[in-house]
Amino acid sequence: MIVRNLDDPEVLKTTYVAHGGAAARMVMTSSFLESMEFLAYAILPAGNVIEEHVDPLEEIYFILKGRGIMYVQEERKEVKEGDAVWIPVGAPHSLENHTKEETEILVIAAYPRKI
Repeated sequence: MIVRNLDDPEVLKTTYVAHGGAAARMVMTSSFLESMEFLAYAILPAGNVIEEHVDPLEEIYFILKGRGIMYVQEERKEVKEGDAVWIPVGAPHSLENHTKEETEILVIAAYPRKI
């Protein structure tokens, strides 16, 4: 069993700025995950944006706290606490925190299933 806490030293040392806007930490990674690439935790400060980018992975953004405007391909939608957003492989996406409070996000990423 592997258990990781957001404050564990091995998690803290992974802290980085994700796509120009969020402070992110890799909680679990492909160094031991078998079918997923990573589970990350991110804080998007008020007024910041996770800039538009494209990943070779399928992702889910789960909004733990706060709100934002999620962009996936041509779609735009306000998201809030408790929302899960599916992002297909290769889809341009971004998240804008248009509020005055932090937005906390979990990001789960996996490679597409081979059919």
